[in-house]
Amino acid sequence: MKPLTIISLLFLIVSACNTSDSGSTGRSENDMDAARNFLDAALKGDFKSASKYMLPDSANLGYLNVTERSYEKLDPAKRDSLKSASLRFYDTRQVNDSTTITVFANSYKNDKDTLRIVRLNGQWLVDLKYLFTHDMDTMRWDRKPKIDTIHK
Repeated sequence: MKPLTIISLLFLIVSACNTSDSGSTGRSENDMDAARNFLDAALKGDFKSASKYMLPDSANLGYLNVTERSYEKLDPAKRDSLKSASLRFYDTRQVNDSTTITVFANSYKNDKDTLRIVRLNGQWLVDLKYLFTHDMDTMRWDRKPKIDTIHK
């Protein structure tokens, strides 16, 4: 009976060590999980965790740094409101098997914006620069680009 108890105990220890949520590892199960993890960490002011869910290029790191500095300048009441805000996803479009675009807002500001999530080396990551550089009309994905009438 003793070997069975030891084996059971070892099984419990091993299974307990293997149960880790995606939030602690910086890995997301899918595209929307990556967006949710990134945005939730940013709303809470945990930009170190947010960076784990972000495509690590210089533009993204720069935008995240600017966002963090802006967050730190907010008065404590606004930061608390952002920390307790919930996320809302309005529309999601899968561009291809490794790119998704989603429209989101948080319950505090309720200001819709667009985020791109990409899969790189089997991991879903947020491309934060898309938030700052995409076409400002986030609700009309089917809209064709305006024709430049000056250079026709």
